[in-house]
Amino acid sequence: MTGARATVHATASSAHGASEPRQEGPADLRLVAPALAAWAAAAVALGAPGGVVAVACGAAVVLAALALRVAVVRRRAEREPEGNPEQERPPEDPRRDPRRPGVGSSRPRTWSAGACVALAAVLLCAAAGAASAALHAADVRRGPLPALAKEYARVTVELEVTGDPRLTRPRVRGSQRTPPALVFDAEAVRVTASDGGVSAVRTPALVVVRQREAGDRSGPAAPAHATSAAWRGLLPSTRVRVVARAVPPLTSGEQAAAVLRVTGDGPPVVTRPPTPLQRLAGGLRAGLREATDGLRPDARALLPGLVVGDTSRVPPDLDDAFRATDLTHLLAVSGSNLTIVLALLIGPPHLATRAERRGLAPRLGLSLRGTAVIGGALALAFVVVCRPDPSVLRAAACGLITLLAIGTGRRRTLLPAFAAAVLLLVLYDPWLARSFGFLLSVLATGALLLLAPRWSAALQRRRVPPRLAEVLAAAAAAQAVCAPVVAVLAARVGLVAVPCNLLAELAVAPATVLGFAALAAAPLALPAARVLAWCAGWPAEWIAAVARWGAALPGAEFEWPGGWVGGLALAAVIAVLVPVGRRVLRRRWLCVLCALAVVLAVCRPAPFTRVITGWPPPGWRAVVCDVGQGDGLVLAAGDGTALVVDTGPEPRAIDRCLTDLGVRRIPLLVLTHFHADHVDGLPGVLRGRSVGAIETTTLLDPPGQARFVRSTAAAEGVPIVTAAPGERRHLGPLTWEVLWPAPAPPAGRGPDRAVPPDALDGPNDASVTLLVRTGGLTLLLLGDLEPPAQQALLAAHPELGAVDVLKVAHHGSAYQDPPLLHRLAPRLALISCGADNPYGHPAPRTIAALRAQGAQVLRTDTDGAIAVLGTPARLSAAVNGRREGGRPPGGRPPGGRRTRAGPARRPVRGGRRWPAGSAGRRRARACTSA
Repeated sequence: MTGARATVHATASSAHGASEPRQEGPADLRLVAPALAAWAAAAVALGAPGGVVAVACGAAVVLAALALRVAVVRRRAEREPEGNPEQERPPEDPRRDPRRPGVGSSRPRTWSAGACVALAAVLLCAAAGAASAALHAADVRRGPLPALAKEYARVTVELEVTGDPRLTRPRVRGSQRTPPALVFDAEAVRVTASDGGVSAVRTPALVVVRQREAGDRSGPAAPAHATSAAWRGLLPSTRVRVVARAVPPLTSGEQAAAVLRVTGDGPPVVTRPPTPLQRLAGGLRAGLREATDGLRPDARALLPGLVVGDTSRVPPDLDDAFRATDLTHLLAVSGSNLTIVLALLIGPPHLATRAERRGLAPRLGLSLRGTAVIGGALALAFVVVCRPDPSVLRAAACGLITLLAIGTGRRRTLLPAFAAAVLLLVLYDPWLARSFGFLLSVLATGALLLLAPRWSAALQRRRVPPRLAEVLAAAAAAQAVCAPVVAVLAARVGLVAVPCNLLAELAVAPATVLGFAALAAAPLALPAARVLAWCAGWPAEWIAAVARWGAALPGAEFEWPGGWVGGLALAAVIAVLVPVGRRVLRRRWLCVLCALAVVLAVCRPAPFTRVITGWPPPGWRAVVCDVGQGDGLVLAAGDGTALVVDTGPEPRAIDRCLTDLGVRRIPLLVLTHFHADHVDGLPGVLRGRSVGAIETTTLLDPPGQARFVRSTAAAEGVPIVTAAPGERRHLGPLTWEVLWPAPAPPAGRGPDRAVPPDALDGPNDASVTLLVRTGGLTLLLLGDLEPPAQQALLAAHPELGAVDVLKVAHHGSAYQDPPLLHRLAPRLALISCGADNPYGHPAPRTIAALRAQGAQVLRTDTDGAIAVLGTPARLSAAVNGRREGGRPPGGRPPGGRRTRAGPARRPVRGGRRWPAGSAGRRRARACTSA
């Protein structure tokens, strides 16, 4: 959030920047209340019935008129003694203190004329915000499209594109990865229903284009179809005709009246090209992309995002790193970009109206009004090129108000200008009142105006250098007010946001200036633009390196309850910590201790973490990681070394698990099969670790995900080998044997009679199955084998007997082979599955069958990560958190807590959990088989 810090510092009237606490005297809050009233009224009115909004607006106008009438009467009463000095005044009561209104007087206190005017302004702005919101909401309900969406009708629609197309991130659903879809905002201008009726409308809609990919569509590495580029190249103001399935939006009160699902079998049918202005903006953005083609991957992806907000090249891992370090505002084109551009023109704004003004304007001989006009044109061009995102609109509005003050020679005050900008933007586009991006932008800027100067002055009083105090105060203030909103959205709290923002800010200005220079030079001289882009690539790579470094720290973020309850709880915690922090700053030894605690929390060295959390438990032999609906298992092979089997569906989950376990070296990574819930977390395993080789199954299905594994391994230089049945290996205390899949039959011959043909039907039945021995324990890892393959496995290995630990096949699904379970007779059964998964895993009858044989069953959806401990004589398991509720979409489940692992004290029977001890720390939960 500190990107906006430059905006405040540059527009401050003091030469010391926004850190000067007395530069403007008391804060001018007169426009704050009207702006907040309009914001709140607009947010409520967007989802309210139009009649209710009309009545409320009428009542507000009437009350405002009454307040103004009272203000006029009071103002006349106050001026009467001045206009009639001869009028006798009542004798003053000596007991009345004029500094204490109401004391010694029987007359009750009444509102002054100014208070009545302020009340009227609040009411009128609230009415204006509600009325504007009602009119915009009526567009969503107008026309036939909402009714057709409720019927899931197939319609032909002519659309006017209003936003740049963007690709969604592929998501793992069960065993498959959904292909990315192209999404863009549009306005329906003509709707043709299935019965032939044509209606001319102006209805907002969200368009989702399903991309057709060559070959298998499930893998991220599959090449896009040629038509995908045509869809992605659509510019705002372009009109296209589509045949789509209209469906209702996910939730009511959204800006779109319907979601139009289009199959991108061919290029879009363009009925009207974009406007010349949009073509110019699109050409500039395309020129910047072309100028950055030769840069390194991070710089090539990041530089267009820093300059114009074009994030089409940002890979998922870099996007995750920016989110983990709270640097996403850099990709959203924050206000600092516009400030840097305007600063080149007018120089330091506090000198813009003086004779000693700087920048390009005085060198070009521009007057104040000419400077304001050119600056306004730059601000409007900035909005067109960078697109009217909430942060861009807020920055442009503030910049235009400042330029207006420069052109008219009026005194500039930051807070009234900022409040006026918010008020005008909410009235212009009431949907901003429900935009979290706009809320974060306003909160960050408000914190920089109100909190940062005071915090900076406090730091300077404690002998912190002024410049360092300013940037520290700005970063801390922005993070403090934005963290609760981030917790509402992402259910997390970042610990490295402030230092990462400070380090990244060193490179923001040079990257932005050089990037804009490359943007302007690309249409005129592409070689010069490439040179400028190459120069801008160095600071861009620095920013990317800061993001990756911060996200790689074990304690970069920690989970926090999501939703408004979690956000309010975090706001309360911050409100308590701020005054505590003031007292801590008074004592150096407390500052040192707090800094040391933060460093330990972020770096999380293994001995420290184990002492505090009890995880990982000493002597762990195997851990089933909590990776959601998927598999990820780690087998200890020495200090910092492990054999890893599968990676789960999400890189961050497996990366976090390996980091907690202290695994730095993986001689062999086994991928049982190529389903997404087993291989999509591969980048997380490779991140910052030494991996010797990747062993996979023989069946390259699904092909897209197999290509993803090969390309990812090739990018990291990791060789890939194929598992062979009968293969035996050892690693430290580990020995294992590959039992399955069966070898492919020789050419021209059918399969072996012991292996039925249907046993190799599909990727699940080709899962690599391992029999592992460690510390005297026997573990069988079945992958996702289905009953036919389980029967074939049993037939191919008649010597297979009882095991100590069983990783239950296919996440504990109902499809299990009873004879195999009876033969294995596991003492401990482990099930890896995700909370509230749509498949019903694990199946109740599978759990009942395992328990009927005396097995203790543990599952990651309710117990979290599971560690296997002990010896054959005393087998135990420790869990690393218990889930008290379901997993919310896109976040970790609420109530997840660390537990301390230790030796088995009481067995876990029937899923029962023993309470915490008297020391206030949750004791180890252990299960011991008979």
